[in-house]
Amino acid sequence: MTLNPLPSLLYEPLVRAALLEDLGRAGDITTDAIVPRERHASLKLRARQHGVIAGLDVARCAFQTVSPDVRMEITRPDGSAVAPGDMIATISGPARALLTGERVALNFLCHLSGVASATALLVAAVKGTRAQIVCTRKTTPGLRALEKYAVRAGGGGNHRFGLDDAVLIKDNHIAIAGGIKAAIVSAKAHAGHLVKIEVEVDTLAQLEEALALGVDAVLLDNMTPAELERAVGIIGGKAIAEASGRITVETAPAIAAAGVDLISVGWITHSSAALDIGLDDA
Repeated sequence: MTLNPLPSLLYEPLVRAALLEDLGRAGDITTDAIVPRERHASLKLRARQHGVIAGLDVARCAFQTVSPDVRMEITRPDGSAVAPGDMIATISGPARALLTGERVALNFLCHLSGVASATALLVAAVKGTRAQIVCTRKTTPGLRALEKYAVRAGGGGNHRFGLDDAVLIKDNHIAIAGGIKAAIVSAKAHAGHLVKIEVEVDTLAQLEEALALGVDAVLLDNMTPAELERAVGIIGGKAIAEASGRITVETAPAIAAAGVDLISVGWITHSSAALDIGLDDA
């Protein structure tokens, strides 16, 4: 899968906001007091853990927003697997800019690399099956585009980017509408011809009802592998089969073996641990 870079317009405002938060009212008073304005430096980004890299363009933006004279030479681009000690990039330029931009750059880079690394573990767990790991809308507010990019860097795919992407009828929609049929009929009456409709089901009876009404995808929520296998048989290729609900690296293989098309996982964006990456002078 080709990993296309994000347009800078999607992250420049986020980087600027983070730098403004960090610089406060007086700027980097520590660096300005200690480091001469004319001093230049060259530092290296190195991995301190096994993982997958994501967010180098965002990190570069942080440094170059502080000073356009900063340069980054990338050794291992986004999507690369790294081991402890691996050099990721060399960053050179005004020493003040490197020190002032360091924390914001690393905050983005370590977080996004953590998302990519968590995704990669799940992708590896279901290798050899038809299942694709996808993320959800359970993202950090304001960082959705970046976190979904990081999922792609880790080999996963993206579910909806927002509420306007597609119709996803969940359990509360069904309850308020008065049932699956009422919800699907209403959705079909309002959706445009390019809008797909997916419905969440908890039981095989609900699944059969949804399929009879004609939907594009079904979200099989919190089903056991045995139930998922039966559900996939009932679907019979008439809709996309998506599994979700407290899926881990340990449980993913059995879920994938049931034959589902997608496995959606929320924790890879909202709860993945940051990848430890350091910026050092050697």
